[in-house]
Amino acid sequence: MMKTAVYTLTSGLHDEEAVGAVTCEFLGGLQMDYEYRGADFSDYGSHALDLIFVRTGGTEGLFRRLLPELRERSSRPFYLLASGKSNSLAASLEILSFLRQQGLKGEVLHGSAAYVSKRIALLERVGEALRRLQGCRLGIVGEPSDWLIASHADKTMVRNRLDIELEDIPMQELLDTIARTPLAEVTEEAPTDAIRKALPGADQIYRALRCVAERRRLQGLTIRCFDLLTAVHNTGCLALARLNSEGLVAGCEGDVPAMLSMMIARSLLGVSGFQANPARIDPESGEMLFAHCTIPFNLVERYEYDTHFESGIGVGIRGYMKEGPVTIFKVSGDLSRCFIEEGDLIRNQAQPDLCRTQQVIRLGDPARTAYFLTDPIGNHHIILPGHHKEELEELLK
Repeated sequence: MMKTAVYTLTSGLHDEEAVGAVTCEFLGGLQMDYEYRGADFSDYGSHALDLIFVRTGGTEGLFRRLLPELRERSSRPFYLLASGKSNSLAASLEILSFLRQQGLKGEVLHGSAAYVSKRIALLERVGEALRRLQGCRLGIVGEPSDWLIASHADKTMVRNRLDIELEDIPMQELLDTIARTPLAEVTEEAPTDAIRKALPGADQIYRALRCVAERRRLQGLTIRCFDLLTAVHNTGCLALARLNSEGLVAGCEGDVPAMLSMMIARSLLGVSGFQANPARIDPESGEMLFAHCTIPFNLVERYEYDTHFESGIGVGIRGYMKEGPVTIFKVSGDLSRCFIEEGDLIRNQAQPDLCRTQQVIRLGDPARTAYFLTDPIGNHHIILPGHHKEELEELLK
């Protein structure tokens, strides 16, 4: 099935042959792959993007009669394609105004072929991402760490808005799974004897977390990882780095909004992102230092093993991501707020007094640092390679 479908509204007063010729010319100029459904709306809502091409004027009443059926099939915004002929734009504006009066969302896609094509491509990517999120199951292993007093989530709101299920998983289930998972020989090189001895245990945690995720049918999880320091005298940093690089979203410290942010990013961009907390901020230059002890292996050009910073035990990851464009992203636990800002990773560093992976990022707009100092969404934020503000804003609105 094509990702995009085109449905049509046409007044019976217009000559079908003439309208058909305009349709071929208009849609052909958009240079997109689509399934042409015409006036058959029976599968409306089943594609990543459903476009309603208002081919002529006089179609407003037809749309109003169709609306109850369309709303049953989809809760997405209505996207109305309008050409510059046969009063297509005028009818589209009237329909959009009617939708707004009903409290419904919509948009008229109109302009140059290049503009409309670009807009359709973006909406198609967002629609695909939303489809990937539908039915996702995300696990909360343990509870949010005690210090994350602002990092819980509204499960009902998350289910209603993104169709994501949040599932509580007792920490003991993971600990029992770790105990049943045999240690395996690890041949990777390590910089110290302590880290070399810790690697089999870190690998054991990875395999146990993978087992829990498969048993619970999860697409992602967040773990109260500091409990592992006392329970098994090791860390989850290696496990999270591997799981994220393998496509399973895996977050730290039981931070549910951070996990949701990572899941949204993965559905849209194919990467989970780097969960990190700001360590230093320069409001005048817009430079910020982000740090954490794990990062997905598929985000970095190279990495090194170290100990976990706070405890000095286990295995931490120092990753070096490619310098260049990045996006800082975070959603709130009830999805009512988000922060999205583009910038540049200007250097990776390895200071001994911080979490092991350290990134210095310069925001495109230094004034945006005020958000962190006056109205932040928790401390953890997600660093994504590339500039993706437009796509993320489109998905979240």
